[in-house]
Amino acid sequence: MKVLVTGSEGFIGRHMCLLLKRKGHEVLPFDLGNTENELKEAISSCDAIIHLAGINRPLNVDEFYDGNVNFTKKVVDLQRNLNLNALIILSSSIQASLDNDYGKSKKMAEDYVLTNASNCLVYRLSNVFGRGCKPNYNSVCATFCHNIAHDLPIQIRDKDYVVHFNYVEDICNEFLLALEKGIGDKEIHSVYPIHDCSLGRLGELLYYFKEEVESPRHLPALHGEFEFKLFKTFLGYLTEEGHSYNYFEDERGTFVELYKSQKYGQISDNLTFPGITKGGHYHTYKEEIFYTVAGRSLIKERNIETNEMLEYEVDGEHPRFVKMIPNYTHNIKNIGEENSHTLMWISKIYDPNTHDTYKMEVEENGK
Repeated sequence: MKVLVTGSEGFIGRHMCLLLKRKGHEVLPFDLGNTENELKEAISSCDAIIHLAGINRPLNVDEFYDGNVNFTKKVVDLQRNLNLNALIILSSSIQASLDNDYGKSKKMAEDYVLTNASNCLVYRLSNVFGRGCKPNYNSVCATFCHNIAHDLPIQIRDKDYVVHFNYVEDICNEFLLALEKGIGDKEIHSVYPIHDCSLGRLGELLYYFKEEVESPRHLPALHGEFEFKLFKTFLGYLTEEGHSYNYFEDERGTFVELYKSQKYGQISDNLTFPGITKGGHYHTYKEEIFYTVAGRSLIKERNIETNEMLEYEVDGEHPRFVKMIPNYTHNIKNIGEENSHTLMWISKIYDPNTHDTYKMEVEENGK
């Protein structure tokens, strides 16, 4: 599927383009550096449009209406003039219900799409957070993450003020499902889950994450989906050398290197599909800790000399830390009905020249 993504260089746009490419779709990116002719060409050849482009921090009020309303009209009118029917997914904001210029411009864009696009979906997003969001701009989560990671102060005027959050990966996954269905409607939609968190609690969690990453434990105890997503987000703002973001996906699940540090080691997120076993190797000196935060997992370890077998059944409802012992070959199996997420800390960054990882099945039948 060919997908036009407007605002492709923005925060959500970058995540959206990466997800689409991982899923095998062809991305037609459009941002400020592109021309109207390029926009027309992309609209004429695409199978769907994800319209993320917009203005939220202009130099003057008129830019709200030009960037949010007039550009949206241009996208819709170009498609309509070409007599095309590709699904348009519009990214709007919960502020569309408020009486300010940003909110009014987003509401006008919504109305134009719903009235004039033949096939559309409109989503009002809450405060979006996730890896790579620009701090000191319009995201309290990004600003708090950046400042706390860099030992800078944060300002909280009302610690009890509750913010409604959408996680960027949830947004992208929702848009992906919607465009693959290809059917729009005339309704206003939200992306779920919506996570509510007070500013005081947000600061407390991020200070706790910083303390735990720098401690001998390296992994915090996480309670619930929001804390897991927030921790993954926070890691992206730390500044240790070796920091990277590598994503691997196959028929077993995904593996994301969230954070690398020469000092603190590596933290990764291992997603495993139901019934799948990963692993089957041992280390001679590296330390590892597994911490399942969602789903159910069975972790097995076998001493490569004595064949002593250890088993740990863990789940996101009752998480616990499980240490991978050197010279114990180990694996992890998803024994639940949903995808499982396990955070993995390893004491050394992977180096192919000194990998200290040796294949050996935990059981003779390879299970």
